[in-house]
Amino acid sequence: MPLVDTHVHLNFDTFAGDLDELAQAWRQAGVLALIHSCVDPAEFQAMRAIADRIPELYLSVGLHPLDMDKWADVTAAQIAELAASDSRVVAIGETGLDFFRASDEAVQREAFWHQLTVAHSQGLPVIVHCRAAAQATAAMIQEFQRTVGPVTGVMHCWAGSPEETQWFLDLGFYVSFSGIVTFKNAHQVKASAQLVPSDRLLVETDCPFLSPEPKRKERRNQPAFVYHVAAYLAQLRQVEFESLAQATTRNAATLFNLPELFPLPSDSPSSNSNLLRVPTPAGC
Repeated sequence: MPLVDTHVHLNFDTFAGDLDELAQAWRQAGVLALIHSCVDPAEFQAMRAIADRIPELYLSVGLHPLDMDKWADVTAAQIAELAASDSRVVAIGETGLDFFRASDEAVQREAFWHQLTVAHSQGLPVIVHCRAAAQATAAMIQEFQRTVGPVTGVMHCWAGSPEETQWFLDLGFYVSFSGIVTFKNAHQVKASAQLVPSDRLLVETDCPFLSPEPKRKERRNQPAFVYHVAAYLAQLRQVEFESLAQATTRNAATLFNLPELFPLPSDSPSSNSNLLRVPTPAGC
């Protein structure tokens, strides 16, 4: 039952007191690896210190579109330097566009383009935040691919429509679903989750935010709860849980170049396993 939580923020203060216990919980839940997403290059050293304690923790580095007050002429070079400084960096981001109540769209576009350039030059994927900006985000990626060169990545914590989802699939991107997909009224997200091919699907918690059902009342999300996202997606897509877990783990290993996650154990589920059987690991 391998899983990868492809988007966490473990440097938040809410995790400071019990991170070792949380690590034990996610290991018991089958989480083999986590991608620790950076929202500001200034936090990268603290992220590195956490990764020194947790061998299965990988890093990204970038500047979030809601932090454009921190964007400067030197930021892209700083991101590139930090990415090259540590072999645990497997992505650039989180970056992207967030036009919800935004007044700095031009700066966001500039920062996103520069971070796409860093990703392209270093052969890394991008972790893309996209809110109220799907058309603009897709257009920028398409233009970058046409004029500069290849770039791939993941639409993280995806909540777009099926039509928007297809735009990013056509661009070669992966799509990652968080606890939002388990919410009762998230009809658009559920429809998109059914559309994504099994070889482009990822799961995440975006912890400490967005605790999934049945843990939604717990205000602090944690990596072990990615199990519930994967379990819900298996039910929604009408596939075996083990099949979805292995597919999303394989996809994470492919996108983030984590060959150490494979080969998977040879004791894969037998062909007569009960469809939709989802065992609950201890602690979840």
